[in-house]
Amino acid sequence: MDHDGHGMTADLPPFTLERGLEFSGEPFFLAGSLLALLLYGWGVVRLRRRGDAWPVGRAVSFALGVLTVALVMCTALNDYGMVLFSVHMVQHMVISMLSPILVLLGAPVTLALRALPAAGRGRKGPREWLVALLHSRYMRVITHPGFTIPMFIASLYALYFTPLFDFLMGSRPGHIAMMVHFLAVGLIFFWPIMGADPGPHRPGYVMRILELFAGMPFHAFFGIALMMASTPLVTTYADPPASLGVTALDDQQTAGGIAWAFSEIPSVIVLIALLIQWYFSEQRQARRSDRAADRDGDRELAAYNDYLASLQARGR
Repeated sequence: MDHDGHGMTADLPPFTLERGLEFSGEPFFLAGSLLALLLYGWGVVRLRRRGDAWPVGRAVSFALGVLTVALVMCTALNDYGMVLFSVHMVQHMVISMLSPILVLLGAPVTLALRALPAAGRGRKGPREWLVALLHSRYMRVITHPGFTIPMFIASLYALYFTPLFDFLMGSRPGHIAMMVHFLAVGLIFFWPIMGADPGPHRPGYVMRILELFAGMPFHAFFGIALMMASTPLVTTYADPPASLGVTALDDQQTAGGIAWAFSEIPSVIVLIALLIQWYFSEQRQARRSDRAADRDGDRELAAYNDYLASLQARGR
């Protein structure tokens, strides 16, 4: 029996992790994942062939990010996510909060800028279009915290607590569009905070930490709201198939617990990444200062010592 008319069976057996991880091959996300891995691999190979290095850690991080998308969208988790709120919430949390972090740590934009050939004077190719996009007003707007934080929050409350969620879940294209939206929102939220790629907004590290923690509590509040509700809040999951052996309210409370607990995981990962980036940034700045001092004979320190000497002479 189909669920909502787009190929999802309503008579699935009770959920187990083994059943959930069975490969289903959802075509849109499978093709997208393979294309992303192929393009990234092409960029790395192109750099290596011309003798340029590319950090292995970045490649591993990007691959893991893409594979986590495939894990929740190209397995039976996607089928169970159509009828179980708890499984859908695992999909949402992974694809909007874990996958984007791993992808961004892979620095795909930096790789593209280094791997794509220049089109030549007076012409525009893929590299030039990418540079133009990075410097566009559109990119400045969608990566500004005044946009990213409200969008991150609205993706929870304006979606799940309005009829929009049920509308999107009513068709396969709507479901895919919603998942693409979750991934895109996660990417634009985390990119200015801890992304390794260049971007229009790069605030100081303290401000980045504040931006991170400005959005995360709303995930916890959302999870608590689901756990405390005494009636099902989402029509799509109000009547789970009897074959699953769960009630709508128990499933919703589990979904709320997942949303509440999962908000801590990306916070810790991003905070660690930020602190590491901050440390290496300070190290690079110190090395630059040392090189500048070696070139000019530490002129800045000498000038400061002369200034202190002049103050001492005036005080006599």
